[in-house]
Amino acid sequence: MARPGRRLGRPGHTRLPGIVGTTAVPRLGDGAEPLRDAGAVLPLPRAHRSRKRHQCPRCCLLGQGPAAGDAIRTLNTLQTNASYLEQVKRERGDPQAQLEAMRGFLERSGLKVEDLDRLNIIHVTGTKGKGSACAFTECILRSYGLKTGFYSSPHLVQVRERIRINGQPISKELFSKYFWLVYNRLEETKDPAHASMPAYFRFLTIMAFHVFLQEKVDLAVVEVGIGGAYDCTNIIRAPVVCGVSSLGIDHTSILGDTMEKIAWQKGGIFKPGVPAFTVAQPERPLEVLRDRAQELGCPLYLCPELDNFEGDHQVLELGLAGTHQRSNAALALQLARTWLQRRGCWGLGELKEVPPGAELVGRPVPLAPAFRPTDAMIQGLRDTEWLGRTQVLPRGPVTWYLDGAHTTSSIQACVRWFRQAALNQDKPHDGSEVRVLLFNVTGDRDTAALLKLLVPCHFDYAVFCPNFTEVSMASNMDQQNFNVTLENALTRCLENQRTWTRLLEEKGGQDPWLPAPLRVGGLLQPAPARGTLLLVPPAPRPLNSPALVFPCLAQALRWVAQGRDPQLAAPTATGAHPHPAASSGAVLLREAAAVRVLVTGSLHLVGGVLRLLDPALSQ
Repeated sequence: MARPGRRLGRPGHTRLPGIVGTTAVPRLGDGAEPLRDAGAVLPLPRAHRSRKRHQCPRCCLLGQGPAAGDAIRTLNTLQTNASYLEQVKRERGDPQAQLEAMRGFLERSGLKVEDLDRLNIIHVTGTKGKGSACAFTECILRSYGLKTGFYSSPHLVQVRERIRINGQPISKELFSKYFWLVYNRLEETKDPAHASMPAYFRFLTIMAFHVFLQEKVDLAVVEVGIGGAYDCTNIIRAPVVCGVSSLGIDHTSILGDTMEKIAWQKGGIFKPGVPAFTVAQPERPLEVLRDRAQELGCPLYLCPELDNFEGDHQVLELGLAGTHQRSNAALALQLARTWLQRRGCWGLGELKEVPPGAELVGRPVPLAPAFRPTDAMIQGLRDTEWLGRTQVLPRGPVTWYLDGAHTTSSIQACVRWFRQAALNQDKPHDGSEVRVLLFNVTGDRDTAALLKLLVPCHFDYAVFCPNFTEVSMASNMDQQNFNVTLENALTRCLENQRTWTRLLEEKGGQDPWLPAPLRVGGLLQPAPARGTLLLVPPAPRPLNSPALVFPCLAQALRWVAQGRDPQLAAPTATGAHPHPAASSGAVLLREAAAVRVLVTGSLHLVGGVLRLLDPALSQ
């Protein structure tokens, strides 16, 4: 397909197939969402226990010897998630202290803030959808032949997913090369006044800047970690354009407990004279964004709905499913076009006429003009991939629906997507369909509020488990010394199970799993499960809900799939779940013509499930 306008970038920059694997960084069951990773304190590899410079340039460059695997293990020693969150809370009252510390780390690594100006950055924040908006934006600009960098968080399976070039995670060789380059420079510059190392997320941010500069990308799409004003990515002083995706309530202990407070934090990425775009927001938060933009001298615009970019006979096809992705795509179109325009490119798409006065009618922020997307933009929207977000994995009779939603608004969007996606599937002739919810949460989120939104999906079973892939981690150095124990994670799962049971009882005082007429054509007719759950004392009264708690993801997935997914072994008789609902449910899951499983509540959870369902992602 012909590309419109001037073709930019260097020859030979094509999309690389597949994902090159390396050792996966372990995940905590409960951790800080800005990192959303394991911050386990692991022992330093033998070659790096002293503070002397590691002298193995060849193995560091080739990813051989101690460097390839040890880079990730050493990365995990840079404070825990909990420590990072406490640090953020302490420094929140003094944002300059936080940003100055980040600038200091950057300079110790060999870069100055001014160097980041050369990256032609697109800086994006928001509560939900910011990662998807970044993914759309990166793919659109890559479709123009540009060499793109993309820094995002969290990763689902491997830490290298956070730093991408041309849409692909950097190779394990590049990861090792740049990790040790930055790590050794920071070690060498330690002195009594600068004795610390940057925390996990800060280190990766600095490392990403080194990668993008030395690999000479044409642009870098940078996703904010948490908030905006005090986020470590906000040392960026001269982005080309900024974006704010949908706002919602999340990270209240850090960002504030109202939408207005959160909007103030998000607007902190605005820069003088740098255009910024946002999507439709509630009135008061949008006014806060407007006030922040005026305070910082930033021209702020509201994105038109995606419908305004579509012609009479043109419906834009999106690579990411769900109606909520349309606002993310509209934001991406504005970010990409503005970047191209400000960088002096042409072939930007013809602007559509805006009715006189429409920019300000009923809006505190002027409306940006819509335009006719170019072929490259259309292709970019269509080709966008973003694992773990509204992702469907069909495996014969078992279909997995994966979405890392973890706020009330994103769970609402997830429910709309799941119900639509499940209804669009062909129904079994005998009606024997089983729906299963696999759920977990991290951080300080309101679990009851999230689970209440999932009740209308009419799940036949609800499964709760920690984000650990296996119970025993003794043989895996990457999964030792977690700051959240299996016992604590299971306790939270059991609380989630009790919350689910209570929600069902409140729904009507009857067993909601056996409505009349039976939705499943008579197949699902077990006696209501009563008794105790795994690892809990006998309940004071019988439970009336098929909700189960498993100690790890592997056991939970094996029970759900019952040997019908080729990537998962069948559950064994030894160590079977003691709850009666588990044995009766196993029969139903083996015999059902269709099993539909929604995995949601945590990106950690989705990442662990992906690791088990698609082993190629972690090889």
